Amino acid sequence: MFAQIYGSTTLGINGILITVEVDISNGLPSFDIVGLADASVRESRERVRAAIKNSGFEFPTRKITVNLAPADIKKISSGLDLPIAIGILVASGQLREEDLADYVFAAELSLEGRLRQITGILPMSIACKENQITKMIVAPENAQEALWAGSIEVYAMSDLKQVVEHLRRENIADPVIKDKKILNENFVLEDFKDVQGQIVAKRALEIAAAGRHNVLMTGPPGSGKTMLARRMPSILPEMFEEEALEVTKIYSIAGLLRPNEGLIGQRPFRNPHHTISDAGMIGGGRIPRPGEVTLSHNGVLFLDELPEFPRIVLESLRQPLEDGQVTVSRVNASFCFPSRFMLIAAMNPCLCGRQNDGTNTCTCTPVEIKKYNKKISGPLLDRIDLNIFVPRLEYKEIANASQEESSSDIKKRVEAARKIQQDRLHKWGILCNGQMTHKHIKELCNLTSDAQNLLEMAFNKMNLSARAYDRIIKVAQTIADLENSKDIGTAHIAEAIQFRNDIKSSSIRTT
Repeated sequence: MFAQIYGSTTLGINGILITVEVDISNGLPSFDIVGLADASVRESRERVRAAIKNSGFEFPTRKITVNLAPADIKKISSGLDLPIAIGILVASGQLREEDLADYVFAAELSLEGRLRQITGILPMSIACKENQITKMIVAPENAQEALWAGSIEVYAMSDLKQVVEHLRRENIADPVIKDKKILNENFVLEDFKDVQGQIVAKRALEIAAAGRHNVLMTGPPGSGKTMLARRMPSILPEMFEEEALEVTKIYSIAGLLRPNEGLIGQRPFRNPHHTISDAGMIGGGRIPRPGEVTLSHNGVLFLDELPEFPRIVLESLRQPLEDGQVTVSRVNASFCFPSRFMLIAAMNPCLCGRQNDGTNTCTCTPVEIKKYNKKISGPLLDRIDLNIFVPRLEYKEIANASQEESSSDIKKRVEAARKIQQDRLHKWGILCNGQMTHKHIKELCNLTSDAQNLLEMAFNKMNLSARAYDRIIKVAQTIADLENSKDIGTAHIAEAIQFRNDIKSSSIRTT
């Protein structure tokens, strides 16, 4: 007999619908799975066999062939266990195929027949919605995640026996009710009010948060670079539901969601160690998985001790910084992962960290300093909008008892600036100044004549690239938005150039 059941798997960060075709015929007893199945799917033969027997059903001692269509897509999810088992029960006459209308099955089976949670349920449920399939059966731990696709009934079953009883209408289960909206909604973020001094650094990070610009902080050890970076999420604007859905899909694929949670509401903050590989940063593997740049999507990627990262890892950041996505190509397919993140990097000025300290004497030779700074290439520096020097704090600054400005106060200004940008940019399908291209800049950014003259002088004197020209204007536009100014004036351009001038100076020191 023949049966056709719907399952699902993931490809990149998207879910795809899989048609599970089961044929049972006369012949020597065998159980074959075809259709470009990965090892985790091929191993389902033993899990399915044991689960069917231990759930009290008959496993056919005949020739069983399972085909996973489309056959040209690699199937990597153990969640195909359940549709394969249901397909065998239908093909062997223990279930009626008409009882399975409008169902997609996605769960791993234990040997005793229990349903186990899998990764990637949210993109799978979105794929069901897009294919107009209205019902989905998953493990209890995946139920809330599956509900966030919307317009789909989700049934949480504990074991295979309960699934069969539901499909036979012997013990019909009720669909799960959505009961959670935001993951970590009560999560307490670190606050900028705990950071003493560092007025220039705080100003730069406020500008970066308002326009989603990249930042490089340089300073001696212990000056507060990491402390500042870790507080960045506390001043970023809240995510829209579309952004939260994108982030949740990525974390679902990566297996980083906790059971029975809903959408992620907090912007990601990723801080990989400098020993990370290029595949860990960009994404990769035999079957590519999201890397740190994708896990930072709509959030912050913090790279501490920037020169300590391998050169190949740093250079691999160029495409995601420029395009907001990264493409990983393999023999069978190319995978495109989103990577619109804000880069916050920190480094010491030299190996010993005392150059330009003002208090301690640097012990590095000019050759060592040159070699240290050369680890960061000019093209990568060109993609950084704001460069700030974070000096060592003096005692009176550390001991100052006055109250520093809180993150909530800074966040209000950031959100007001973002609202201005959204009103200006929404028709282009972008949300902030950091996403503007040269075309957007020419059409939307209005420089006064004095500001234009100042930018021309800086461009010629500093030998800036076309990319640097665009980035200065984007930063200046963000500064103008923070001041609710319609035009970009000389003060806005001057401040943006000052931050850019620090980048240029860093580049000069490496030559």
